[in-house]
Amino acid sequence: MIQRIAMLSVHTCPLATLGGKETGGMNVYVRDLSRELSRRGIAVDVFTRSQNPAIPRISTGRLGKLGRVIHIPAGPERPCDKNRIFDHLPEFVQRVQHFALHENLTYDLIHSHYWLSGQAARGLRATWCVPIIQMFHTLGEMKNRVAQTPEERENPRRIEVEREVMRFADRLVAATPLEKAQMSWLYGADADKISVVPAGVDLKLFRPIPRAEAKTRIGISTHHKMILFVGRIQPLKGISTLMRAMKRVTDQYPGWRDNLCVSIIGGDPNPNSESEQTEFERLKRLRADLGIGDLVTFLGAKDQDTLVYYYSAAEMVVMPSHYESFGMVALEAMACGTPVIGSDVGGLSFSIEDGFNGYLVPGQDPDALADKITLLLKHPNLRDHLGEQATRWSERYDWTHVADEILDVYEMVRAEFAPTCTMPGRRQSDSLPNYPTSGI
Repeated sequence: MIQRIAMLSVHTCPLATLGGKETGGMNVYVRDLSRELSRRGIAVDVFTRSQNPAIPRISTGRLGKLGRVIHIPAGPERPCDKNRIFDHLPEFVQRVQHFALHENLTYDLIHSHYWLSGQAARGLRATWCVPIIQMFHTLGEMKNRVAQTPEERENPRRIEVEREVMRFADRLVAATPLEKAQMSWLYGADADKISVVPAGVDLKLFRPIPRAEAKTRIGISTHHKMILFVGRIQPLKGISTLMRAMKRVTDQYPGWRDNLCVSIIGGDPNPNSESEQTEFERLKRLRADLGIGDLVTFLGAKDQDTLVYYYSAAEMVVMPSHYESFGMVALEAMACGTPVIGSDVGGLSFSIEDGFNGYLVPGQDPDALADKITLLLKHPNLRDHLGEQATRWSERYDWTHVADEILDVYEMVRAEFAPTCTMPGRRQSDSLPNYPTSGI
């Protein structure tokens, strides 16, 4: 029986505010899965790299009674480029080992997230002698295939590490059958050790709220119709396609302009990341060039307790991404009764059933996107019908169901695991650095 899990999320904390450069669906996944496992009596320690020395080393309460987030100093305690974090992984691993020894803890398995965590998991398995379950959430090879500039391409080291992690991990988890196929096609991963388990959605938080109430809560007129984008400010997310589509919509129906708005949630209106700042400035210039400065508003990041009101207030959520491994925003919006228009790519091709809970359109096609936006604006009854069906659709992704599937994977891997390592004696702690008595 599974009693304690080490969850690795090296480069980003599951408690961080969403919408920033390195915060998004993976943070939600780690946080909500950990909460559900904790609710079932399983202790979960989420290990993440400390990015702020003022934050307590151990955070409790937000992942349930048995869930903790443990901030591990490794390298500078500030936000750091993910490729530089790789060089600090040996320190991260050593400090996690020291923490476990200091607390006299043993873990039944490691569930690692993203390529950096996969690399760290390998070092931990060497001493803990437990199986590794690995999720990538995004694949470097797929991001490179849609990159439009050299700056958008992933570091070759990431690709090499992903390929190696797929080789040594005991079980890989893909969010969709397509992601499973991509692991096999692009990396040569063994399809027999890939389990397909979708992401989940918190149906207690994300639920339909009457639109008039939601609009009042976020401060927009009940007569206004809002089109919503939620995601990071990155070229990969296709915000420029949404802007061009809105230019076409308002050119065709200029009378709509006074009661129409496009809200962009995500990122920081004053980003300090060079790449995010570059994309933010590019989008602001495009907005001005298209003459839709009065239509499109950048709202920055919003916490999920606020986000539920934006989803419910929106006529639709638009996801014009070039690549999405799953697309948790789509599930959150549907759970709130809001249809989604998304690019027919990656996970969106599976979470959006065209004509049932939203619409799929070709990627990077402003005309096709404008047509579907116009359709839902012109026919509010259709919009409401799709929204009702979207709510029912989302019920299959409740975290209670998804956690059942993940636990099945855990138990299967535990039963199959054949340890080849040698468990170290407790006195190995003597060889570790003399870290503070907090254990980290």
